[in-house]
Amino acid sequence: MSEKMLFTPMKIGSCEIKNRIVMAPMLMGFGDFDGKPTEKMMNYYEERAKGGTGLIITEITRVNDKTGASAFAQLSVSSDGIIEPLREMADRIHKHGAKLFVQLHHPGRQNVGLMVGTVPLSIAAQKMTKGIYGKILYNLTPKFGPTLLQKNIVPSSVAPSKCEPAYFAGGRVRALSHKEIKELEKNFVDGAVRVKNAGCDGVELHAAHGYLLQQFLSPVTNKRTDEYGGSFENRMRFITNIINGIRERCGKEFPLVVRLSVDECYSYIGEENKGYNLEEGVKIAKELEKLGIDAIDVSCAGYDTFNYWLEPVSFEPGWRKYMAKAVKEAVGIPVIAANLIRSPEQAENQLKEGVQDFVSLGRPHIADPDWANKAQNGKTIRRCICCLNCFESMQTNAYKGGHGECAVNPFVGSEGKEISKDGNGRRIVVIGTGASGLTAAYVASLRGFSVTVLENSDKTGGQLNLASAPPHKAKIGWLIEDLTALCSEEGVEILYNTSATAELVKTYNPYAVIYAAGSKPIRPKFGGEYSDSFVCTFEDVLTGKADLKNKKVAVIGSGMTGLETAEYLNENGCKTTVIEMADTLAPNTWMQHLDDILPRLREKQTTFLTSEKLSEIYDGKIVTENVKTKEKREILADAVVLALGSKPDTAIYTELQNSGIKVLNVGDSSKVGRIRNATSTAYDAALSL
Repeated sequence: MSEKMLFTPMKIGSCEIKNRIVMAPMLMGFGDFDGKPTEKMMNYYEERAKGGTGLIITEITRVNDKTGASAFAQLSVSSDGIIEPLREMADRIHKHGAKLFVQLHHPGRQNVGLMVGTVPLSIAAQKMTKGIYGKILYNLTPKFGPTLLQKNIVPSSVAPSKCEPAYFAGGRVRALSHKEIKELEKNFVDGAVRVKNAGCDGVELHAAHGYLLQQFLSPVTNKRTDEYGGSFENRMRFITNIINGIRERCGKEFPLVVRLSVDECYSYIGEENKGYNLEEGVKIAKELEKLGIDAIDVSCAGYDTFNYWLEPVSFEPGWRKYMAKAVKEAVGIPVIAANLIRSPEQAENQLKEGVQDFVSLGRPHIADPDWANKAQNGKTIRRCICCLNCFESMQTNAYKGGHGECAVNPFVGSEGKEISKDGNGRRIVVIGTGASGLTAAYVASLRGFSVTVLENSDKTGGQLNLASAPPHKAKIGWLIEDLTALCSEEGVEILYNTSATAELVKTYNPYAVIYAAGSKPIRPKFGGEYSDSFVCTFEDVLTGKADLKNKKVAVIGSGMTGLETAEYLNENGCKTTVIEMADTLAPNTWMQHLDDILPRLREKQTTFLTSEKLSEIYDGKIVTENVKTKEKREILADAVVLALGSKPDTAIYTELQNSGIKVLNVGDSSKVGRIRNATSTAYDAALSL
């Protein structure tokens, strides 16, 4: 690409970064109880350094084991034993020309009570049992952890003051004592000294996203009456003492960055007078500059306003760049900012517009570790589609000893492993061009197989075309575009408007077939009397086959497919009623998705009926039955849309198996799931050939 600023060097303090591309801090769960970087963690970070990133900022790194551990598998600088392992990780990153800053962190009230006091015991037990403890813990925690949390049989997390627990974290919160605050100040400073002694290039203090440092800054969580609370100066005291301590122990030449939420974003959820806003955030940034820090890493929000720092798919790229620009105009030190940047063009424009000095890419670096090199060389980047699978899977897997995953990039967690290039031109036939089919084709081509893909329509995408059709879901379509382009770069042959049959597949004499035909909507029969045209599926609606406009529509099923279909119908002037058998809407759906879509549905006056089962259908109405009371009700409707899930499309799978051809079934045609299931099963299948 022709961009210049993105690939020009710039200094943060005394440290020169080779380009303006920063890998933002993200916990993925590649660590161990003792907080030392594991081989898997080092491989993960080194892969991003190889990919051309200028500066890598580590995941949240604890400075205190007792109250400050956010996860069992988290990086730590709480003891001297971490120095040499951290040095090894720094050396591996440095050899690729990248710099390494370590982010110092304490969760405060946003911790999960289950973690308080657990890590010191876990470290000791793991040593005593020679690793057996970890297996037992990860077996028991998923079974008993949720119950302990729900019943609040866990220790309290800590905060500047006793306050309400954070949204999503839950539990109880107690106030830190004055002595504990002083100890934590020392913990942060000692952690920074260890980072410097390990040969890393700088530290970042995490005063964003509602964690402890920000909690001292916020009047929501800091109601202290001593020298640490009340006035602006007092609320600044905790971070001021830490900065001064780091400068005294590490020197002025050691780069020090603060990641700061410059707006708590309560106004975005209708709580206008709560917390601090951008005006005060800029004031904090200016005070931090006076204290002598070397850069501001601008962010916003916290757990109470989750979607405004970790955005779901609906948010527009660059929506919050005005915050970074406000800080940039107020300070003279470099400004780092994420700003939901999803393309090199957007990154370059925001640098040229003076929005920021460094482009911080978090999830994009998970989706594609080669982001920087590909941006410089004009290659296809696997773009992050903001599906939130990385964060959800990290949270889910943390209690099972697993790590975060990426729907777009199934290679995550396998860094350091070479893909065998032993295909030797042997023919592979792939059936279907959804996420699984294209992923399988791409990985097989990387292995040196000659790949032909059969697609029965005139475009790639499969189920992704449906997923990207509802309002605000266009980013899902990026995955279609990127996988198609990657396949093209690797020489994959895609034959459109070609229906796969066993006879056709046999003509290729393939070494193997990867079956990725996707799924079909479930369409059961119901009691009553109705015409076929009165009932359709979500697929009929999202493909335009059922043209419903300005109608009264009953949507059956409140999973995300049902809710997104309802939003699609609302945009077409329909009045929708969503029927759900469960007690709650979209059970087992990640909370951020619901927080995102439900306000928009309610704004359109969507009706939600839970604990209701569709019983009968008649042209012009439906009858539902309450699953608890068994009472029935009639609901008038012009159409019924079924969003009851899908079933695998195995149309010719068995026939192919019986023909003696080696067939691997992947994605929804094997087991209906989410994008991550599609890409991971395809990845595994292509590697197993």
